Amino acid sequence: MLANNTPTDWVSVGVFGAFTVAVLVLSSLLGRRASSAKGYFAAHGQIGWFVNGIAFAGDYLSAASFLGICGLIAFWGYDGFLYSIGYLAGWIVALLVVAEPIRRLGKYTFADALNARFGSRLVTLAAAVSTLLVSLFYLIPQMVGAGALIKPLLGLPSWVGVGLVGVVVTVIVTTAGMVSTTWVQFIKGGLLLSLCAILAALILGRGFEVRAPGPAREAPARNVGSVVALPAWAVMEGPSGEAANFAVDPDGLVRTEGARTGPLGPIDFLRVFSASDVAAWRTVSAKDDTGAVHSMATPETIHGDVLLQPGNSPTFRGLRSGSVMDRVDFVSLMLALFLGTASLPHILIRYYTVSDVRSARLSTVVGIGAIGSFYILTLYLGLGAMTGGALDTSDSNMSAPLLARSFGSVLFALISSVAFFTVLGTVSGLVLAGSGAVARDLVITVLGRTPDDHAQVRIARIAALALGTCAMILGLLFKDLNASFLVGWAFNIAASANLPALLMALFWKRATKEGIATAIIVGLSSSLVWVLLSKDAFEKVYGLPGADAWMPFSQPALVTIPLGAVAGILVSLATRPRTQPI
Repeated sequence: MLANNTPTDWVSVGVFGAFTVAVLVLSSLLGRRASSAKGYFAAHGQIGWFVNGIAFAGDYLSAASFLGICGLIAFWGYDGFLYSIGYLAGWIVALLVVAEPIRRLGKYTFADALNARFGSRLVTLAAAVSTLLVSLFYLIPQMVGAGALIKPLLGLPSWVGVGLVGVVVTVIVTTAGMVSTTWVQFIKGGLLLSLCAILAALILGRGFEVRAPGPAREAPARNVGSVVALPAWAVMEGPSGEAANFAVDPDGLVRTEGARTGPLGPIDFLRVFSASDVAAWRTVSAKDDTGAVHSMATPETIHGDVLLQPGNSPTFRGLRSGSVMDRVDFVSLMLALFLGTASLPHILIRYYTVSDVRSARLSTVVGIGAIGSFYILTLYLGLGAMTGGALDTSDSNMSAPLLARSFGSVLFALISSVAFFTVLGTVSGLVLAGSGAVARDLVITVLGRTPDDHAQVRIARIAALALGTCAMILGLLFKDLNASFLVGWAFNIAASANLPALLMALFWKRATKEGIATAIIVGLSSSLVWVLLSKDAFEKVYGLPGADAWMPFSQPALVTIPLGAVAGILVSLATRPRTQPI
């Protein structure tokens, strides 16, 4: 028995070890191709558009996408899927607005495209700081996901998972840079899609079975979640497998323990779920007479069609409450998700790995197809975890791996290992973006140094080591929060800091270097301050009453994106352009 009283699963240990060794060997073999700056930062621009498109999916389908969204759906239903819609919609902006101009203007980093017209140290400094802060905020949920996975996978405490990711990522990025990162993301993106498709097929093949949710229990409660009643027209089998007649409630539901549907198609699965009663588990904390805090997990029976509508979770409950501020908060979050994708530095630098603008466009189309397919699968995985007794009331991030465990240890080991390396691939991209900002933007442009190719790569590797260390520390500090919730913050900050400046630099001839820098600084600082003083931060980070928060709602994008844009426009109009427009 190990630290968290979970027995060692040697199948999981073996699969995880095999994945780790394979990734490190791949990184070592590709390391010789990363000695130059172009090789390290952009894989020599020789990645094919299909490989790059799947690598886009591997980079983007992070801990938030797999662990966080599946967990939110498993606990709250359709509300979790709203994150998927926002994430996917953002790729339309990337395809139609950003892909081709970024590839034409950039070279290695996000600042390259912003600064193509200006050659300004101020613009580069602002873009580099933005890249580092956005990358750090996006690193937090990835490390939280790594820590959550390692507990059931290897029976070890979460800090071990955070440390493993930090160490392996540092090896990948410092040895082979973008070459290794791309192929790791390509392989794990394909594996993640394949394994999730298999898991979704198993969920449909199992169908639904009526099980009593059981009484409230001391949290954390494990392996909870069930269908309380099925519609009579959906019941095919009794507890022993034979067809049977059941007593039907006046509302047309069968509540006999063991009644089941048998295999269902994708549409029928959602149709039966919407007509069933489902036990959704809620955890409430309260103090006893001695002042000790106890958490109780309690099942709440909710009709399926209610769970397939928005407004069940605390984040989106305002859609039903009628509160204006709650609705503004929802709109602001969806705006951040929609605009944040095209503003993420680790996504933007991937456009430099292909040879031309046509390949940039085609790789984006492939990425959209892969990512969209995955998000459809997450709906079935989340609902399957909710109804299949695969929930841990203390950790929503574990819903998908626990669901896989319900089908056997081999599938659990494969899903968990691939999910772990999903975290690994995303963290690699983020660390690479941050190290590029240090080595190219800060050292060369801002400080005016002129290191040769080998020195640039050496500086980037040192920066990667420092970023990896920061990521590990942040992962431990925020280990109890849902990964998708944390990514919402990163998207708010990225969209506020980067998108107005990027659009101005790419499409507005009157923009000036002072305006671009102002847009970044105002968007970045205002969104960061807003997030840190929001109700969510007060309650979930500081442990303070949400009523004491300084901001009227938690998601800042609705205010801070226009604020950055207006500031950039006003400053551009007030300063004389000193370069010819492109």
